[in-house]
Formats: sequence, structure tokens, C-alpha cells
Amino acid sequence: MKRKTTIRKNSERRELTVERSFAMPAQLAWEGWTEPKHITKWWGPKGWTTTVYEMDVRSGGVWRYSLKADDNSGAVAYCRAIYETVEAPSKLVYIDTFADNEWNLVPDSEMHTTVLFEEKNAGTRIRIVTRFATNEQLDNAEAMGMIEGFTDAYDRLEEYLETLIGGNDTMETVISKDGTQIAYTKQGTGPALILVSSAAADQQDASSIAEHLSTNFTVYNYDRRGRGRSTDTAPYEPAREVEDIEALIAAAGGQALLFGSSSGAVLALEAANLLGDSVAKLYLYEPPFIINDSRKPVPGDYVEHLNALIEAGKRSEAVEYFASEALGIPEEYIGYMKADPSWNKMESLAHTLAYDGMIMGTTQSGNPLPVDRWNITIPTLIITGENSEPLFHDAAQALVELLPKAATHSLPGQDHSAVIMAPEVVANAIVDFER
Repeated sequence: MKRKTTIRKNSERRELTVERSFAMPAQLAWEGWTEPKHITKWWGPKGWTTTVYEMDVRSGGVWRYSLKADDNSGAVAYCRAIYETVEAPSKLVYIDTFADNEWNLVPDSEMHTTVLFEEKNAGTRIRIVTRFATNEQLDNAEAMGMIEGFTDAYDRLEEYLETLIGGNDTMETVISKDGTQIAYTKQGTGPALILVSSAAADQQDASSIAEHLSTNFTVYNYDRRGRGRSTDTAPYEPAREVEDIEALIAAAGGQALLFGSSSGAVLALEAANLLGDSVAKLYLYEPPFIINDSRKPVPGDYVEHLNALIEAGKRSEAVEYFASEALGIPEEYIGYMKADPSWNKMESLAHTLAYDGMIMGTTQSGNPLPVDRWNITIPTLIITGENSEPLFHDAAQALVELLPKAATHSLPGQDHSAVIMAPEVVANAIVDFER
């Protein structure tokens, strides 16, 4: 059953507002609106097909598309939009203009569009606000069926996203103790292995290593809460993420192995510490502890500052602060990072950066690891890259000294990016440890 569409016309502001609530995470709704592979499945009125020729979702980027009638009329509309504001996954602002088939703009057809994605009750409210240059243009758009077109598009979006959530058999869900929906993929055969992603990453980033591991394990690759297709529930506490892993272990039959990368490795440690015999083994790739003067420590108010930036809507600044203070990336390199498309994805996950900061706690302060934080006696492999910074090797050695059944393994020629850049190498180290 489709949800109600709310429509408001404001002649004084020359605006038309069309909104609807959807039972899906904001991140998924955002992806449905900003990725060509998705938007071509639903954008436009019923009976029309969308073709995307260009879609550069960033400030100043261009979106060129056409809408073609599915009947034999030959009717086709070409449109060219320029993005003004991109704040993933909450706000899009663009100027949309009709064009001819050579992309020459049609005079007096400009529309200023704002799309807002607001999380509400484990779902998302999408609000499209279109502002026109004159009331005459507003009236003409209404007369030509713009309201019906947006309503049709909402219907199509709802149907399409429902297939992604419920109809795609590669994605399953579990419900955590606080009601949060955790989405995951499951592939392969063998012992259950749950992949715990790092900061600013989701299950898509681990898809390659999941593929390599699936020949030896039944791999559970999930979106941590607040990411991808998983929902979120406030207030956040690291213990809730342990409960998410507990729910996944239950779905896997009651016992599983855990692999965590970077801050996800520390979350895996926490889960093993709290969940007892349900975790059989641990594989940790470069937990980013800062335990000496090998690197500048993370500021004491790191989490508070991140939260303040997110509350102010400064997602890009939050990612920059994370890159500088948590990753230790020099300022002169951050500009290059911003130019890469992956920056937009990190912006969409920026609200979860503080989650990883809370998981890390005081372990990045430059002080030795606490001797009583983890009471873990299961076999544990701590993997590092040969070319990684000294802090990762120091952290691995310190952890080995605390855990009675831990061992280290260094990967020749690799660094902190190996989980994504060399997934087969990391997977082989895990498989070899099992033998």
C-alpha cells in the first residue's frame, strides 16, 4: 500500500512542495536519487522512460537526462540540471532547465529544486520543493501535470526501493535489540564469518574481500547501523553495535568468526569481549591504536567536535576533520581526496564518524593500551601491512602482549588500504590461519 503524498502550493513564494514518507533508511533513499543505475528505474511519470547521459552529483556538477514516452507518440523531453548544494544524505539543490536534443537550453524554463531527505521513525521523508521565476510558470507547470508527475515518480520510487529492500534475495535483514534493522549479504559455504567495516565504509566496500572469503566461509557482510540499508536509532552507544553483531551471530546459527578492519577491528574486539563463546575466532586488520609518540594523538574533544559539525550540517568539514585528525592525512593531500568521487560517499556516512570515535575511546591518546579492557582467550590473528605506518605495527605488538592466543602476520608490500586494494591478499592470510 502506497503512502500518502502531501502537496502544498505557495503562490507568494512561487513554490510547489510535494512530499512523502518512505519506510527505508535515508542513505538508501539518497542512493536512489543520486546514482544513475537507480534513478533510471523510477524518475518521471508512469509510462515514461528516463535515460541519464551525465550525472555528476557535486556542487557545480551537471545532470543531463531525457524522459521519453513509452507509447508511439515519440514525445521526449530533454533536461539539464546543475547542482548547487550536495549534502549527502540529507539535501540536494539544483537548477533544472528544459533543453533541445542538442542540449541548448529552452528560455524561461528554469526551475530551482530543493530535495530534502529527513529521517523519521525508522524511515525517511522526502520533500521536493520547486520554485519558479513567476506565478505564471508555476500555474503552467501545475496545469501540465507536474503534481501528478511527481506523485507517479514517488509511487515508482517506493516500488523500486521496496524491491531493493525486500525483493533482492542478496540482501537480508535482522532486527537488533533496540529495533534497528541491520541489512546484510550472505554468500559462500563453511564456518560463519562476519565482516565488520571501518569508519566511513559500508558493506559495499567489503564486497571484494567477501567474494574472496566466500570460497572458505559463509560470509556475512553487513551495513553497520546508520549506513547503507541499515537503519539507526538514537541515542548512539557502542554497546548497540555489539548487539547488532549479536543479532547477526544468532542469524548465523549462534557462533561466528569476526573480521574487523581499522576501527571495525576494535568493534570486533569489543564484541568478542562481551559475547563470549559465540565468537570463535578473531581476525583484525590494523586496529588504529595510538599508544606512543609514533603519531600525533587524536584530540580529546574529537567526538564532540565531529558531532557539532554534523549538527551544523557541515558534513564535508566533518570528513575533513576525520581525515586530518583520525587518519593523520596532511592538509596538502586532503584537496586531492575531495576531488575523488569517494569523498561524496564519505560525506553521506559522516554522521557515523563519531560512532567510531566513541568505539576507539581513549585508545588513540598516545598512552599504552589498558590492560583490563579485553578479556579474550580465543585465537586471534592481527594482520598488518608491511608498508603501513609504525603506529599499526606498534599497536599489533601491544595487542599480542595483552591477548594470550594472539599472533601477528605482516603482508609484504601492503599498507592500510589493503582490505580494499588487495582483498585477495588479506583473504589468503585469513584462510591460511584457519588451516
